[in-house]
Amino acid sequence: MTPEDRPCIKVCDYDDDTDWCLGCGMTKREKKAWKRAPVFRAAILAALPARLAALAAAGRRVGEAAGRRG
Repeated sequence: MTPEDRPCIKVCDYDDDTDWCLGCGMTKREKKAWKRAPVFRAAILAALPARLAALAAAGRRVGEAAGRRG
């Protein structure tokens, strides 16, 4: 994924403790800043794998699995 690629997968369900999206790992603030502040995109992208891994380790469904109910 390059900094131009938006990581959002349209799940948009947020963890209450971290405010990280369960689908992509971004915060609401980062999602809003994506278009307005492209200088931060690389840093945002770099943080996402660790965030999603931390959520998964805490037992949360992440990525595409977060969008599935049941």
